[in-house]
Amino acid sequence: MASQCRSLSFSSDDNGQSNFRGKLLTIDSKLGSQDVEALKFLCRDCISHKELEKASSASDIFDHLLAEEQLSEEDSFFLAELLYLIKQKSLLRLLNQTKEQVESLLPTRGRVSLFRKLLYELSESISSDNLKNMIFLQRDSIPKIQMTSLSFLAYLERQGQIDEDNLKLLEDLCRRVVPNLVRKIEKYKREKASRAPPTRVGDKELVSLPQGEEETFPCYNMEPLSEALPIVLSVLVCTYLEVELLDHMETGVYRMNRKHRGHCVVVNNHTFTSMDDRPGTDKDAEHLKHVFEWLGFSVCVYDNVTKGRLDEVLQEYKSHPGHADGDCFVFCVLSHGEYGAVYSSDEILVPIQEITSHFTAQKCPSLAHKPKLFFIQACQGEEIQPPVYIEADAVNPEHVAPSLQKSIPNEADFLLGLATVPGYKALRHMVDGSWYIQSLCHHLKSLVPRNEDILSILTVVNRDVSQKADSKGKWKQMPQPAFTLRKKLVFPVPPERL
Repeated sequence: MASQCRSLSFSSDDNGQSNFRGKLLTIDSKLGSQDVEALKFLCRDCISHKELEKASSASDIFDHLLAEEQLSEEDSFFLAELLYLIKQKSLLRLLNQTKEQVESLLPTRGRVSLFRKLLYELSESISSDNLKNMIFLQRDSIPKIQMTSLSFLAYLERQGQIDEDNLKLLEDLCRRVVPNLVRKIEKYKREKASRAPPTRVGDKELVSLPQGEEETFPCYNMEPLSEALPIVLSVLVCTYLEVELLDHMETGVYRMNRKHRGHCVVVNNHTFTSMDDRPGTDKDAEHLKHVFEWLGFSVCVYDNVTKGRLDEVLQEYKSHPGHADGDCFVFCVLSHGEYGAVYSSDEILVPIQEITSHFTAQKCPSLAHKPKLFFIQACQGEEIQPPVYIEADAVNPEHVAPSLQKSIPNEADFLLGLATVPGYKALRHMVDGSWYIQSLCHHLKSLVPRNEDILSILTVVNRDVSQKADSKGKWKQMPQPAFTLRKKLVFPVPPERL
């Protein structure tokens, strides 16, 4: 008989939040007054000035971040970023992070702005004598109070004398007092310019014509336009651009502003011919439907899908007319499975690649250049992942399998999220649903409003699920994504919190 996934009953750790606060208290005890000042400065963009003025310790700042859901046990990366920036890298271990992990995630998950980091870096290079000279040059506009380099820069910012687009005063001060710091400001300007989005009119890219070049349009009797009117020309040209042009532009972020978000399909297999039922799967399907509808998708849930019915669903969505005006496509499978495949309700093993291949650009042109996401909650083998204190030299060594990458087509814009790595079981609570799907839904709800991209969200899901264990601490799980996305996928923030 084909292998079956095992449903688990376990209890959550009631002391989890208390333990996390204990770690925060330990971090607080390791930080000095200068560290606290640095944290307050780096948090100026996410905590009000009034609240920061009240904070006298790191724990005060942590309390505010916790209350505003900017810090949690499940997602402590913002704090890890702050500790990294103030050079307290040894404390990252308390958050189960390493310097290398933080460095790899900063480009996609970093929340401290370039401008804030520039000012902090400058403050570290301004000596007490340098500061004294800068204050002397600005004496007419600076109050006669004791200042640190950070409080001096914060005062200039608060008074509107410097901001992310206006650094003239700061450049002049550095040029007179600490000339070598001008290079840092110039580097900031270059990096900021490289990150700036292209200028747009409405939803379309602003296209500039060469100066002096004339342009005519059908149905319009226009005199040759002068060199002084390139912006007007650009607006007129944009009205003739196809909407799809924007998606091909190298903006770095997938377009998410068509008529509708797209379709989401959920295949939810609870009952099988001879395999065990999958209690808890209906909770997963319910949460997926709820979250993706919140994100703007049209969601259809199909229960206990046979192989024949699955083929019909795949054919229907391969040629669905709604894809033309949609931003994205999502396909979820909740079932039993083996490596690289899932079971239909009549127990036919269906390769994941057979599912994803229906939506290539050749077979489904209306989804070309659009992100296609597949989430699979199914076992990928028979092994149970042990806790880290039990050593294992191989992953199911007697059944070494090819790369997971082969489950997705050899073309761009696909993402496959598997509940577990090849060779292992995926764990499911018989009442509350599976670890992976519940974590995915939870973090979509909490991180989409923070404008996190899908890969950053899946990284948090990986970390969350990897830290779970059954009530006896014997069984663990590690999800695994594979993708060929070319850009960041950032879902627009829904108008209401879920």
